[in-house]
Amino acid sequence: MWLWYSLRERSFFYFSASNPGILSGGMMGESKYEVLSLIADTLKPKTILIKLPVSAAALETQLQEAGLTYPLIFKPDLGERGWMVRKINNPGEAQQYLSEIKIPFIVQQWINLPLEFGVYYVRFPNEEKGVVNSITGKEFLSVCGDGQKKLRELILENNRAMLQWEVLKKKYQPQLDQVLMKGEKIELVSIGNHCLGTTFINANRYITPALNESFDRISKNIPGFYFGRYDLRCASVEDLEKGNVKIVELNGCGAEPSHIYHPNASLWKGVADLIRHWKNLYRVSRQNHLRGVPYLSFREGISIYKKCKALQR
Repeated sequence: MWLWYSLRERSFFYFSASNPGILSGGMMGESKYEVLSLIADTLKPKTILIKLPVSAAALETQLQEAGLTYPLIFKPDLGERGWMVRKINNPGEAQQYLSEIKIPFIVQQWINLPLEFGVYYVRFPNEEKGVVNSITGKEFLSVCGDGQKKLRELILENNRAMLQWEVLKKKYQPQLDQVLMKGEKIELVSIGNHCLGTTFINANRYITPALNESFDRISKNIPGFYFGRYDLRCASVEDLEKGNVKIVELNGCGAEPSHIYHPNASLWKGVADLIRHWKNLYRVSRQNHLRGVPYLSFREGISIYKKCKALQR
């Protein structure tokens, strides 16, 4: 039922052939680069699109011409759930990434700001103002030393880190037998994705009238945008409220209001929030349809889904 609902009630991020000036929607398949290109440069990291095939030398040339220096974020132009999103620290890691990626990918400036949030925004097309109805804080996967245990032990004793063991043991192989000093903290993964061990925190307490005004202003400057989640970094909660942020990604109706994954959160409250979320999606979709945006057919949706899955193999 969810699949059918998402495919039918599109509201964001597929260009409509009959209305090329209107952004409509889908649960996956949109170009991340095209979406980011709609956002003002002051609000996003420097980003370039790399098309395949490309050699390691040609990639380095493109990075230099764009003024990009390591560390960088590499991510597929079409992707979901953190698939193939990596922090790349040097040309050797970039070359390894090239040997694995099979589709065009984005290279993005690394934003070294301490806080990362997912901010869900909705505005109904027949209304002047929109609101933020979900904020998710992100705690990156980390371990803290006690002066006795090795890094290997700290990882395997951490419920989230142990699930990433196969990746982490390769990444931290030279340090696994190192004893961390008491209070010494290592951030194991710097990508704010649930599948990579990040803890999602309900941060809805940060929703204020001022924050709503800030994201309403940002969102109205994105053509055809009514419904989606900003993944962003900022220096402080005060900057978040003012809209002084760097948007690293903007996702449409395939993105959840991820505050529902807060540890020990109520299942039934999460279900209620998702029902509200889907109702909002329906309203936006319906109103856009009345304004001339065609629905995505079930056949089109299945075709896009299969294409995305085939590219990710």
